[in-house]
Amino acid sequence: MHAARQPGSLPGLASRLHYERHRPEQTTLYRLVQQHAASFIAHTEASTDAELPRFIKDEFDAFLECGILAHGFLRLRCGECGHDKLLAFSCKRRGFCPSCGARRMSQTAAHLVDHVIPHVPVRQWVLSLPIPLRVLLAAQPELVTPVLQVVQRVVTRHLLRQAGLKADEGHGGAVTLIQRFGSAANLNIHLHCLVLDGVYCCDADGSPAFIEADAPTDDELHALLQTVIARLMKMLTRRGVLVEDMGQTYLAEPDADGEEARTLRPLQAAAITYRIAFGPRAGQKVLTLRGAMPREDSARQPLCADIDGFSLHAAVRVEAHDRKRLEQLCRYITRPALSDERVQVNAAGQVELKLKTPWRDGTTHLVLSPLEFMQRLAALVPRPRLHLIRFHGVLAPNAKLRSLVVPQGPEVEERATAAVAASECVVQTETNPDRPDRPHRIAWARLLKRVFDIDMQHCPNCGAGELKIIAAILERPVIEKILTHLGLDPQPPPRGRAREARQD
Repeated sequence: MHAARQPGSLPGLASRLHYERHRPEQTTLYRLVQQHAASFIAHTEASTDAELPRFIKDEFDAFLECGILAHGFLRLRCGECGHDKLLAFSCKRRGFCPSCGARRMSQTAAHLVDHVIPHVPVRQWVLSLPIPLRVLLAAQPELVTPVLQVVQRVVTRHLLRQAGLKADEGHGGAVTLIQRFGSAANLNIHLHCLVLDGVYCCDADGSPAFIEADAPTDDELHALLQTVIARLMKMLTRRGVLVEDMGQTYLAEPDADGEEARTLRPLQAAAITYRIAFGPRAGQKVLTLRGAMPREDSARQPLCADIDGFSLHAAVRVEAHDRKRLEQLCRYITRPALSDERVQVNAAGQVELKLKTPWRDGTTHLVLSPLEFMQRLAALVPRPRLHLIRFHGVLAPNAKLRSLVVPQGPEVEERATAAVAASECVVQTETNPDRPDRPHRIAWARLLKRVFDIDMQHCPNCGAGELKIIAAILERPVIEKILTHLGLDPQPPPRGRAREARQD
């Protein structure tokens, strides 16, 4: 996505930005996947004598079609001047596509702020796990649910104690994003919980009142993390995932049978430990570049507890009135794993992945071969139908208090305001809490305007008309005819062929 101003635009439109079609085929990330995805799949399957899971292959295929006009598009036209605009289809995948990840980030953040998170203080609780548990949750994602339940119970009971209430006298609420990556595009499963910083207590007539909680102290946070660790160990032992023997606790050996265990698990384990899964450098650490001065260990951060590889951070808090900062925080925790600007290819043909923030030792870039980089991308792809956003307490979909505490959203409020002018009875119908309106997905044009101040609805040619969708072009002959007429390439970018796997 790009913002641009049309040459020769009207003076009155000089400050208006408009949407310019994203051209993924011009990015380094796209060219890497285009040239090396087939070779990566062939090499991995030859090295393991097993087939790579279908959902990972589909992710690469969908990414190579995302934003490419030759695979189909929407046709928009201005009703005033007849100006045409083409809008390519997106892949809508959750793995490593920066464009779809950015749209999902903005869409999700807007939905959470407008329709989910009440106008009360919110504190972010971040739980990071030791490497063995990251490997475990990557291989068995169904365990994320009980892990998250343990964390939410501990935090909610802490908030109830802070409010001076018993377990059955108050109700907490939270939204959790299960984030699967770190800043180095490594597989790092950890939990970002946006927790209402207090609890709801119902008065005599059943109306919920919010009781704000005091901030935890460092000692309290340390004690909470100890409780979380103890209960997680107990839960995982009860499920047979952890085994206790001679006073030692270790992970049970996972089932190594099946094609997925031979292909996907080595990719995930290597991406978690910053190593190479397959190829000439299998098992070795990823190469790094140090372009910054090393930093000394900084002082201990406030409200951050660390115990045996576990980390619990709770220093970020957003006030009830600061909805703009809340939306920024939501966008941060729902951001995509990669951005096009961080991926480069050096003169030797190696991939240089720029870190968002230099490490303490001065490392600024990771250096990988193209096939090693494909391994990283494959490990980041989540399984289908794996929910990465969870709702708890009063924000859960079936919670009794949910309709009484969540915001109505701008669309509902606008309808309610209009109804007041028309009739009082209409207002009661529109705002009936027993029949809440389901929020519609925010339109992409409105989302661009909201997040980037980019105007996609108005025609960039005349500035007066409104662009409207007139057709979805899907048939191959029609696609070729239109693109040829416009002087655009009617053929999709060619994909690289699989090279013969090396036997090292």
